[in-house]
Amino acid sequence: MSHAHKHGDTGPSGHGRDMIIDADARFLAIALALILGFMVVEVSAGVLSGSLALLADAGHMLIDAGALGASLWAARLAARPAHGVWTYGYKRAEILSAAINGITLLVVSALITVEASNRLSHPASVEGRVVVAVALLGVVVNVVAAWVLAKANRTSLNVEGSFQHILTDLYAFIATLIAGVIIILTGFGRADALASLVVVALMLKAAWTLLKASGRILLEAAPDNVNLDDVRAHLLGIDHVCNVHDLHAWTVTSSLPALSAHVVLDDACFSEGEVPHILDELQDCLIGHFDVEHSTFQMEPSSHLDHESGMH
Repeated sequence: MSHAHKHGDTGPSGHGRDMIIDADARFLAIALALILGFMVVEVSAGVLSGSLALLADAGHMLIDAGALGASLWAARLAARPAHGVWTYGYKRAEILSAAINGITLLVVSALITVEASNRLSHPASVEGRVVVAVALLGVVVNVVAAWVLAKANRTSLNVEGSFQHILTDLYAFIATLIAGVIIILTGFGRADALASLVVVALMLKAAWTLLKASGRILLEAAPDNVNLDDVRAHLLGIDHVCNVHDLHAWTVTSSLPALSAHVVLDDACFSEGEVPHILDELQDCLIGHFDVEHSTFQMEPSSHLDHESGMH
């Protein structure tokens, strides 16, 4: 019986992955500085103008700052090497950060919805010119922040979570800008609260996307591009492979899929020295057809099946 494990060459090397993480950390730090600086301006303007939309955006930007900070921390943590009981290192920290980003979007959207409902029933006086001025500045800041993060590795769910926060804020400022113009032209104060509800809808969409993706990874579902029936069929198509069982596929972290399986071979393969050649074929099959970088196979003779318990 043979047990083997291989890192394919489809993904970046360890050194290359570290360089990508370092670059992502720099982009996240720049975006964080932009958001923190503007948040101070927006809180002051929201209080002075009485605009719920600006205060809602400021609250969202506070969450953004926390999300970017958490993403920055998670990126650094994920770069640490494996050791001791942490056999994959801390790579899942990025996925936890993405899940937290999704949850914070849900919490903030709930708070804004409650306050917007109150404002719709009891509209407050809003200074439209201040709203327009701050919203314009917010659009500029978030366009720059989004441009910075767009240069990062967005296949990382951690980076994508932060990007979604920034993108939602950009849409929010556009909605706030429109609301400010409406208030100036018509005096319709409820436009401010309605703009806040548009922001909520965008937050919920981004939250669902992040939680769905991070949930699949944390619950160890098979990667989207790995159909286990197809994998089994491809492996069974290799010469001397009689059966494949205990087939599992999961994602360690973004862009790092993994797969393990018990592969049953003709008994003669072990006495004739064919196992290493078959192992190469199995690994090449996974890399070529399914882009699976990390695979582990347990090779078994047909006569071993009687000793397998809990086989599936």
